[in-house]
Amino acid sequence: MQPNAHLGGSRFPSMTASEARPGFVRAAVLTLALALATSGPARGQAPPIAPGNAPKSEKKPNLTNDTGRPVGSDDRSLTAGPEGPTLLENEYLIEKIARFDRERIPERVVHARGVGAHGEFVVTDDVSKLTKAAFLARPGIKTPVFARLSTVVLPSGSADSARDVRGFAVKFYTEEGNYDLVGIDIPVFFIRDAIKFPDLIHALKPSPVTNVQEPERFFDFFSAVPESTNMMTYLFADQGTPASFRKMDGFGVHAFKWVNADKEIVYVKYKWQSMQGLKNFTDAEAKAVGGNEPAAETHDLHEAIKNHDYPSWELRVQVVKPEDLRKFDFDPLDATKIWPESIVPFQPVGKMTLNRSPDNFFEETEQVAFNTGAYVPGIEPSEDRLLQGRNFSYGDTQRYRLGANYQQLPINQPRHPIANDNQNGRDDHAARAGDINYSPSTKRPDRLVADPKVKEVGMFLGDKFVATSKNPENYKQAGEHYLSMSPTDRDHLIENLTGLFKKVKNRDIVAKMVGHFHRANDELGKKLAEANGVDLEQAEKLVAAQAMPAR
Repeated sequence: MQPNAHLGGSRFPSMTASEARPGFVRAAVLTLALALATSGPARGQAPPIAPGNAPKSEKKPNLTNDTGRPVGSDDRSLTAGPEGPTLLENEYLIEKIARFDRERIPERVVHARGVGAHGEFVVTDDVSKLTKAAFLARPGIKTPVFARLSTVVLPSGSADSARDVRGFAVKFYTEEGNYDLVGIDIPVFFIRDAIKFPDLIHALKPSPVTNVQEPERFFDFFSAVPESTNMMTYLFADQGTPASFRKMDGFGVHAFKWVNADKEIVYVKYKWQSMQGLKNFTDAEAKAVGGNEPAAETHDLHEAIKNHDYPSWELRVQVVKPEDLRKFDFDPLDATKIWPESIVPFQPVGKMTLNRSPDNFFEETEQVAFNTGAYVPGIEPSEDRLLQGRNFSYGDTQRYRLGANYQQLPINQPRHPIANDNQNGRDDHAARAGDINYSPSTKRPDRLVADPKVKEVGMFLGDKFVATSKNPENYKQAGEHYLSMSPTDRDHLIENLTGLFKKVKNRDIVAKMVGHFHRANDELGKKLAEANGVDLEQAEKLVAAQAMPAR
């Protein structure tokens, strides 16, 4: 007996066994597809009404596959008879499963969990004497932006209220190309040199053996990297658990160069100051919220925008002339240091407001690609060693995750026309035309001309303007930050560190950590020593014995 083809829920419910042979089915589906694809007005009839003037129709759109062919059933697979196996020729089934199998792209190594929103940036103050950047040329200029706020170390399914650094990345779609300001919610970082970044993230990520994040691993790393002490006074205080993405500040961390029309340089540091104020969880509150609703802070941002309670931040900058960099008693281009506001006050630049949630999380929030190396004329990187490494790493990781043509994705596309000879690769949709894809060429002498007005000013080498790191001063600012805290915040810092230290089996690691904090502030070190049963004299010996040369 010949097998019968069975189309459950198809347009042929009364099909006989002889009619249901595979050849008949294919012919019937093809006939139906052609009829639907080529249907139109009969000869002599009036042409169809223009779409814009057509009356509203209640007709639902036909289900199609990815080539546009109508689909007969989305409920049952094509089988060899009512009780037979599924047929491989069921192209819609194969396509549907194959597309499902490929829905995920590589997760971000850092900043995996995030929420995004569209908005605008408006210049409020005149900074044209400091930078020639067109989007900052005068007060009142509006620039569309997309912001992505995230946790840093934890995976995409983790609680967004957990203790972690928060990413604060903003993409400006300017008339001179995209500018990405990629920062965090803390004004300093753990390390000063990019060569240690893979080690930092490896230590903070789950163990390659247990796949569990272990305090012993990251404190083992931090105990040997004293420059991280300052950052830890922020992360392990309540600032490490913001209660809302809307109620936290953002920082560019690094120093950047602003260049004006006369090629005069100043160094700047950025701060996004929340107009909603600041609010943090205690450690217990963060764990309770995350255990009840892992996406609590994501929901908070979406709900605020939905209710027209649009969050906003004021962009502020600190400005230092090159000749004044040597006046600091530390390296001002060291990412583990702040520029004290008492020495370098902030001045306002503009205001960012987030007013629209993405239409599709994957296409926008997940595929948005930030790159610290994406600058516009008038803004350039400084000699900061960590920044220089990030300028390579961020673009490189996007090419890995999304492909070489990631900037052709709608969320990443510049509003400024692209003109270069970069070509081809996976997912290239640039629609280039013409025979000349190289330069120079006598066939297009007037095309793709470099603009000398936007030439970068370059780097200052050696210590012409910048203090060396021979005296890295790893502890002074950490102690000053501790003293700036309220008594409650100081207590929480000690409690949070002690709670994690109890999970560390190697007590020498704990002793070294206490020794670093003691060097930052005597009271902080003594309280940690008392809470953790550490002998301060022994802790100091351990720290001194593993002193690392300045980098």
